[in-house]
Amino acid sequence: MRLSSPSLFLQICLILLFLSVALGLSQSHPKCAAPDRGSTLQVIHVYSPCSPFRPKQPMSWEESVLQMQNKDNARLQFLSSLFARKSVVPIASGRQIIQSPTYIVRANIGTPAQTMLMAMDTSSDAAWIPCSGCLGCSSSTVFNSAASTTFKPVGCQAPLCKQVPNPTCGDGVCAFNLTYGGSSLAANLSQDTITLATDAVPDYHFGCIQKATGSSLPAQGLLGLGRGPTSLLSQTQSLYQSTFSYCLPSFKSLNFSGSLRLGPVGQPKRIKYTPLLKNPRRPSLYFVNLIGVRVGRRVVDIPTGLFNTNPSTGAGTIFDSGTVFTRLVEPAYIAVRDAFRRRVGRNLTVTSLGGFDTCYTVPIAAPTITFMFTGMNVTLPQDNLLIHSTAGSTTCLAMAAAPAPATGNVNSVLNVIANMQQQNHRLLYDVPNSRLGVARELCT
Repeated sequence: MRLSSPSLFLQICLILLFLSVALGLSQSHPKCAAPDRGSTLQVIHVYSPCSPFRPKQPMSWEESVLQMQNKDNARLQFLSSLFARKSVVPIASGRQIIQSPTYIVRANIGTPAQTMLMAMDTSSDAAWIPCSGCLGCSSSTVFNSAASTTFKPVGCQAPLCKQVPNPTCGDGVCAFNLTYGGSSLAANLSQDTITLATDAVPDYHFGCIQKATGSSLPAQGLLGLGRGPTSLLSQTQSLYQSTFSYCLPSFKSLNFSGSLRLGPVGQPKRIKYTPLLKNPRRPSLYFVNLIGVRVGRRVVDIPTGLFNTNPSTGAGTIFDSGTVFTRLVEPAYIAVRDAFRRRVGRNLTVTSLGGFDTCYTVPIAAPTITFMFTGMNVTLPQDNLLIHSTAGSTTCLAMAAAPAPATGNVNSVLNVIANMQQQNHRLLYDVPNSRLGVARELCT
């Protein structure tokens, strides 16, 4: 990932960004102020000039890479904790990390509308936002429920009250609590109109956060795009028919923005698909059948069964929008890494950076890596495989071995196809037809 050195122009832009937090998106670039149209939302990377969550202090390349790795470790522990009917607090990192979502979208909630920049998360279901009076919420932008004429608390007898995690009932209002990336929240189940682009969805159910602890909650809330009953897909089936796609912009350009397209209209026709699989142990996640990996033109010799979906343990391979760098089960990663090293050159010195164990301090000619799924192959160019220091002096393979899960069961490890490897691709989630499509697209 290339991070440009700070300049007076960027410092001015950052000042303008933070002055405009209440408006949600900065006006300093035309793309930032571009309205969402139809059923398509602008997707903003957290480091974009359009994002109020951009770090206040410039970080070195090494610091930014290490921070993303640490966030990924917390994210992977969170994913490993997602067992059906079970809430597991992820193992906390020994280092305090200020986390933020990787990609955010603009949602308008209530009447009149209040704009929130919500994290887009394909591995979560329930939506939740910080509300007025929240204890421990980090954002100065909170939803004022008293100012919305369409806001209603949800009662304990409502069907969705039984579907939220750890539901409780107090004063007739349904409440729930959950953990997310090492943090926790307590929220009241509520309903109000949510407007996404130009689509108004009345009586949308979400959590109105009353109390939060930890530093890993997305500051202005989360929009769950998972497969569970409280997710956006389930609550808008008649409108969007459980179909959506996104194109994630690259880290490399300052003015990067992609798109989240909701519903079947306008989705790509020329696209290759692989079947979506279900895993009852982790029912919210999007599982696929990864059958092999190719480095250059040669298929890597990987022990059979390492990528398989296992309904008993929850293991398998998923696509996830919140993890930055792809993780493979350790024996599979080692096989892919070693094949990559051989193609780059056996005589070159290999160094490491944090969790990346395949880095070089000289220019390299890197091979492509192809993920082979049932029904489709996805060949990744170098921009999806390598991260480079600002000066170009260090290059690392942007993949790693999956850590041991919080449960301690090594047989439940997930292979995660992460967002750096998804960048500049259109990913189409066609849930009614149980398939996921991937096609190259320049998202920036």
